[in-house]
Formats: sequence, C-alpha cells, structure tokens
Amino acid sequence: MEFSTAGMELLKRSEGFRSCVYRDAAGLPTIGYGHRLHLPVSYPNGITEPQAANLLACDVRDAEQAVQRLVKVPLTQGQFDALVDFCFNLGAGRLAGSSLLADLNAGKYDEAADQLLLWDHAGGKEMAALKVRREAEAALWRGIGQRQQAVA
Repeated sequence: MEFSTAGMELLKRSEGFRSCVYRDAAGLPTIGYGHRLHLPVSYPNGITEPQAANLLACDVRDAEQAVQRLVKVPLTQGQFDALVDFCFNLGAGRLAGSSLLADLNAGKYDEAADQLLLWDHAGGKEMAALKVRREAEAALWRGIGQRQQAVA
C-alpha cells in the first residue's frame, strides 16, 4: 500500500513549506515539508520547493515502510494514510511503543483511532496545530468523506 493523495495533502497542509531552516515544535532543526536535519547537512542557502518535495518523498517512504513493518492487521487506505502521517510527524519509534499500535494489532480499530487524538502535545502542552492534525488523521482513519475497503 502507498500513501495516497489525500494523505499527502494532509501532510503538506499540516507541515507547510519553508525554504529556510527553522525549529519545529520540539526545537529540532527542520526544512522544507517538515524534514528534520541531521548534521552535517545544513542548507545554509535554503532549498527550493522541488528539493523539498524530493526530501518529502524519501521521508514518506520511510514512514510507509515503518507502518508496513509494525502493523500486523489489514488496513483501509485511510487508516494507512493516518498512520503514515503520524509516523512522519512523530517517528516510527513513537508508534512502535504506543497503545495505539497495541490496540490496532489486537484488532481494536476504534480504540486505535481514539488513541490518535491523544497525541496532540509537545513540550508538555496541548498544541492547537497538533490537535487539528490528529483530528484530520482520525477523520482519514474513519473514512469520513470517502468510501474505503480493507486491504490485506
């Protein structure tokens, strides 16, 4: 399964594009569409949108692979998209150790969707942007506005 257009639209809307390095909500150096920088990479002159799109494609591929590796039950496209966006935003490690994943792999799909909504804090504070993002992920998960079928 691959990240859909709807998932990519949510991710891009949530992250926004920034051509210069900035600090994300966790204080980490970031550029483009939420691409975290690791030394020695620095982009002192910034990046173009096509460069950011290339970085995003690689980052999304990593998130897709993490979801495929960690999830042991069938997913709809919306559920897959929500989890890829979640992994992109928070990292595969957060998903791997979460109650969300435990509920999902136990077949508790509704409970897993509810768990998404709990991940709206950064630095110990509820963040409005994260709350909106998690609600959008939950809507994708539940197929609100679209018809979805489970894919094994």
